Amino acid sequence: MSLVSKNNVATNKFELEVHVPAEEFEKACQSAYLKRVKKIEVPGFRKGKAPRKTIEKLYGEGIFFEDAINAVYPSALEAAVEEAGLELVARPMVDVTDVSKEDGFKFKAVCVVKPEVSVKDYKGIKVSKEVKEVTDEDIDKEIDRLRNRNARTISVSDRAAQNDDVVVIDFDGSVDGVPFDGGKAEKFELTLGSGQFIPGFEDQIVGHNVGDEFDVNVKFPEDYHAEELKGKDSVFKVKIHEINAKELPEVDDEFAKDVSEFDTLAEMKDDIKNKLAEQNEKTATTEFENKLIDQVIANMEGEIPEEMYESRIDEMVRDFDYRLRSQGMDINVYLQYTGMDMDAFRLTFKEQAEKQVKIRLALEKVVELEKIETTAEDLEKEYQRIADSYNMELDKVKTMLPAADLMADVAVNKAVDLIKESAVKA
Repeated sequence: MSLVSKNNVATNKFELEVHVPAEEFEKACQSAYLKRVKKIEVPGFRKGKAPRKTIEKLYGEGIFFEDAINAVYPSALEAAVEEAGLELVARPMVDVTDVSKEDGFKFKAVCVVKPEVSVKDYKGIKVSKEVKEVTDEDIDKEIDRLRNRNARTISVSDRAAQNDDVVVIDFDGSVDGVPFDGGKAEKFELTLGSGQFIPGFEDQIVGHNVGDEFDVNVKFPEDYHAEELKGKDSVFKVKIHEINAKELPEVDDEFAKDVSEFDTLAEMKDDIKNKLAEQNEKTATTEFENKLIDQVIANMEGEIPEEMYESRIDEMVRDFDYRLRSQGMDINVYLQYTGMDMDAFRLTFKEQAEKQVKIRLALEKVVELEKIETTAEDLEKEYQRIADSYNMELDKVKTMLPAADLMADVAVNKAVDLIKESAVKA
């Protein structure tokens, strides 16, 4: 491989022209022949036994060119990028410009590179840190959560349904007298007031008793995921089979003993207050750090290529799909369920992706300006932290995470620490 030329064709874009010589190309063509020959039939030869020259004479000398080029160009491109001293941030656009047995082949690659940015005034940033005080109302809400978690469900037959009840119902929906997909179910459990169904549905069940059969009239929202139901008036025939209510425990010392490690309600409330205070402190610290980073981004200048944002969105979509697959679903099923196409789905990640790219660029610039380094000890500690966090063997973590990438992450974290330590609290 030889790098023929390197041209700056636009901001953050270079075009590389690369030549793969005939000798290297010939080896790739021979390798392509050996892989494909078993599937090629040539009159007069047993399947898989035809000589390469015979195949090329019959089908054209370029029959193996495409496979050979695809096998060779990735490593040739990688070597050319290294020789050109470029740091790529997106997959290059490659175009083969010339190919022959005598001269090998040439290709051009348009490469998007990491932009040069500047960051000023990242030290001594003045921001406020506001820690929310724990109120009696906060403590009561936590106790209510514990009561609901430990509530007993009882069947109700002497009163009408009300919000927070769990009703067991049959329903059969139609639009203009025509049933629609997903509009019918039997013995369905619905918590009234949960907002699980379209607006107005649950409200019209409130006030009815076990055994009641009645119509619920609702209008589908204009932004409903099913296109054919958007804004349509509908009628649901509903029958109530059961009404179940939560019976909440009394809030006293016995309750405290049942749901906590404490013997008295006062002790449990003190513990709740302390934990909420710790949580509020962590929340305030996170918000403080976010304000700092937002200011650093605001103080950054540079032209960031759109390809960096798109690459980050690609990663986020892949991560989302991976999580879906772990739950027995995939991205295609999810899109069908939500009524979105891929472009609309990608757009949901755009703002977050842009911010993450800007944060990384700004912090990497701080690392450069401050000459922040990652030591072998820093790297080992980070490997150990990750191993402990995921309960994995240290050696396995090291095989999964390249040292160079992790060293860069540690350096960026040090940059964040530097910005925090120099900040001035307003």
